[in-house]
Amino acid sequence: MIKTSKVTKSVNTSEGKLEILHPISFEVKSGESVAIIGASGSGKSTLLGLLAGLDEVSKGEIHLDGEPLHTMDEEARAVLRGQKVGFIFQSFMLVQSLTAIENVMLPAEIAGLDNPKQMASKILEQVGIGHRASHYPNQLSGGEQQRVAIARAFITSPKILFADEPTGNLDATNSHKVEELLFALNREKGTTLVLVTHDNELAAKCDRQLTMQAGVLTESTPVSPRQRSEAV
Repeated sequence: MIKTSKVTKSVNTSEGKLEILHPISFEVKSGESVAIIGASGSGKSTLLGLLAGLDEVSKGEIHLDGEPLHTMDEEARAVLRGQKVGFIFQSFMLVQSLTAIENVMLPAEIAGLDNPKQMASKILEQVGIGHRASHYPNQLSGGEQQRVAIARAFITSPKILFADEPTGNLDATNSHKVEELLFALNREKGTTLVLVTHDNELAAKCDRQLTMQAGVLTESTPVSPRQRSEAV
């Protein structure tokens, strides 16, 4: 589903070139859940943005469901994201002038899907906030906004879901609800899940863990099925 080969990311600064990501090569299988863990500033969110086509690699290759993401311009990457990718941001990134249901409908409308309002209503019920469909983001709690963001990410049934610190702005109760929801939808729809987190408990619920440190990605100790079931 995802294959990277010697991916790097660097930026030019007043002090010279800054290497954010050193050569990274790994694969994620279809339907797999993978956590990328590491301290703030380690490069994990940068990597997630590259995998989702939100940014361009400096060098190397990324294939997303067989598509060569590294050769595409922004317009082509946007089309691919619309067809195959869902993205959940830590800061929710909801459109403040739209209601919850209108926010969820938006990707379906862009994709030209039939009955976007009916689809949005159904998935809002699935995430437990159908009764808040007509409310605007500033009328919703942080946990409710994140559930709207999850519904928006899943409405087009993406093959791949990327989540950047999906519980980072939530309290313990809402974090647990969002975690349960992410993995339930992942299992039910067979969606490949790649998430970035500094939360080791959340990471332990994934099939695999990768660790990012100073722009270098390494495979963490595999988590046994028993450990995963206990974490869940």
